[in-house]
Amino acid sequence: MKLISWNVNGLRACLQKGFLDFFREADADIFCLQETKLQEGQHDLELPGYYQYWNYAEKKGYSGTALFTKIKPLQVTYGMGVEEHDHEGRIITAEFEEFYVVTVYVPNSQRELARLDYRMQWEKDFLQYLEGLNRHKPVIFCGDLNVAHEEIDLKNPKTNRQNAGFTDQERECFTKVLEAGFLDTYRYFYPDKEGVYSWWSYMFQARAKNAGWRIDYFVVSKELEGRLTDAAIHTQVMGSDHCPVELVLA
Repeated sequence: MKLISWNVNGLRACLQKGFLDFFREADADIFCLQETKLQEGQHDLELPGYYQYWNYAEKKGYSGTALFTKIKPLQVTYGMGVEEHDHEGRIITAEFEEFYVVTVYVPNSQRELARLDYRMQWEKDFLQYLEGLNRHKPVIFCGDLNVAHEEIDLKNPKTNRQNAGFTDQERECFTKVLEAGFLDTYRYFYPDKEGVYSWWSYMFQARAKNAGWRIDYFVVSKELEGRLTDAAIHTQVMGSDHCPVELVLA
């Protein structure tokens, strides 16, 4: 089974930059999107063979997630059931026979860490949500987690220390996710691989210089370890300031 996740940073723009070419080529069983920046009725995306699920932010042109799947889920839910967090279209959970798949767009702490306190509450509540799911069956969650976990996960760790996405607090939250019984699948297969990132700023020719960050992930319950086959980051795929990430399960 192949799963793909991609922060498209505006689906309408990404559609003009080859989204459908990659979508068809990938031929994923489950394809997750973040930062769609759409409202209901603003798209008419025809994806033959896929069930489509969308979660829209109340604020126009902001956030939003989508999940496309060849396999019909047993049920689909939106948000994490916490009123404070569920207005920005950041989570879709699809329940399948053997596991849950969650696509998530984690809030950015923003410049000068203006939203860090909110982010910390989000992290606490989201981990609690994941642990609740995991009590029923294993979980696969994917998306833009807006954190580079270790120094190996970004080009310039020293100069970015305590910037949004590389604060000690955000990194510690991801450590807690791993300690709670989840695996970072890319690092599972490639623990020491350097220079592979999933996001590059549009400024300063960052992508051409590969001055990037690995902030897009597939994370799974340890119970799925035996089914892990491969993980990939498709750095060659353009269309967004992020590139797609992939997980393959037996």
